[in-house]
This record gives sequence, structure tokens and C-alpha cells, in this order.
Amino acid sequence: MNYLNQIQQGIDFIETYLEEDIALTTVAREAGLSQWHYQRIFKALTKETLKTYIRSRRLANALDKLLETRLGILDIAILAGYNSQEAFTRAFKEHYALTPNEFRQRGRRNLIVRKLKMDEDYLRHVHQNMEHVPELGARPAMLLVGMHTRFYGSESDKNNLGEKLPPLWERFIARLKEVEHAVPGCCYGVVLPVAGDSDELEYYAAIEVRQADALPAGMHRIEVPAAMYATFLHHGMGKLVDRTVDFIYSSWLCQSAYRHNGGPDLEIYDASFDPLSERSQMRYAIPIA
Repeated sequence: MNYLNQIQQGIDFIETYLEEDIALTTVAREAGLSQWHYQRIFKALTKETLKTYIRSRRLANALDKLLETRLGILDIAILAGYNSQEAFTRAFKEHYALTPNEFRQRGRRNLIVRKLKMDEDYLRHVHQNMEHVPELGARPAMLLVGMHTRFYGSESDKNNLGEKLPPLWERFIARLKEVEHAVPGCCYGVVLPVAGDSDELEYYAAIEVRQADALPAGMHRIEVPAAMYATFLHHGMGKLVDRTVDFIYSSWLCQSAYRHNGGPDLEIYDASFDPLSERSQMRYAIPIA
């Protein structure tokens, strides 16, 4: 089964159980993927988080019930996953610009539907700021030393990437000289899902070392296993790397003959990286099988 089929399998599951509470972990499990990988690919394909999609589909189902049944608005609200009619009404009006009662009285002919908005910045980035064809090759096992945090990425409604990662790198770079036996010339961001069913991610700002005898206070040892990697060149500001990652997961990976092997993704920063320059370059690599 390929990734597109697995994403569709999850969507079909959502459609079947719109009137029940749907856990993100259950959707991913039904599709045969980890929660993070399902959410990552879903967001890259649709530009919408999985949680937001489920909420919008349940509202659309409620919209049908308002027209096609005589159920009370509170009953419809509960079927849509809301604990009160007030909360349902606020969400419905935000989405459709009408209250449920107004919509029931007027019908679909007066429904205000949001226009689809193309992400022109993303399209420009894909065409101008990245290499579409990755470098495929084996990377040897690496021993790294670095500093750690957890965060939620852009595929999650809890996205706090901007709050967590830049301060981590600032702290790590300020203490880089404390790392003994470092291999100079390159730093790494190591990205991997938290163990278990979660959309939270582990992140290490790190540097490769020849050996790790004594670690500086507050730093960790990270072992990255040998693997085949697809490595993509990203041009431009580092803060825009999510656009490159979206392309990798939505376009390249779904159309390739490869699968993500479940290991850590790598951000690779060498002398060509400048966080303040639009001429900066870095690499993003995913482990494949």
C-alpha cells in the first residue's frame, strides 16, 4: 500500500465515524501509520492539520442534518462533538458566517462558502528555493552531542516550533566550544517523534563527535544509525524550511518508490547556512527504505 492510499484510508475512516469522537491516533492506526507520519503527510498534502479537517467535516455533517432532519440544534451540536449549543453556534458561525438557526431558516442558497486560497508563497518556494531531486545515498552511523527539547510541528494545531527551536539553537551555539572531540564544519538538527501515540516531536541541536567521554552539563548523547537518506537542498531563510519539508512529504515521498524508515530526520547546517540571509543554504534529509 502506498502513502496516498493510506491517507485515503484514514479519510474514509473519518467519514464513517463523523458522529463519534475520533482520536487522531485511531485514524493513523487505521491507515497503518504512526500518528506523526500520518499527520505530517496529511498536512503536507492538504495544507490543513488533521484535527482541523476532522472539525470541519463534522461541521459539514451538522450542516446536512440542519437541513435534512428535524433534530434539535443541541442534539446536532452533540453529534458534532460540542458540549453545548453555544460552543457549536460560535464554531458554526465562524465557519459559515451564519448561526445554525439562520442557516436552517435560509437553506443552502444563502450559505457563504470560504474561497480556496492558493498558497502562492509555497508555490514560489517550490519552484525557486529548493532542489526537487534529492541526493540518494547511505549515511554512516553518527555519534552526536547536543541539547534537547520537545515541540509540536506545523502538522499539529499545537504548533510551537518558533517558540522552541530558535532559543535552543542560541543556547547550544553559545556553548559549542564545551563539546569535546567535535567534528568541525557541520551541525545537525535531529527530528524524531516522541515514542508512542503522540504528535509531539523530539528535537536535538547537535554536533558530531569522534567520542563522547564526558558530556557538558545539560547536554545529551545521540546515536543516529546508519541508513539510506534522501537529502534535499533548501535555499533561503532557515525559518522557511517547513515549505521544503512539505514538498518532501506531499510530493516526492508519495510519488517515489521509497518509504520513510521511521528513523530521525536530519537538518544539516554547514558553512553555507546563514540564518539571516536569503542566500543561505541548508539540507534536509529523511531516512528511507
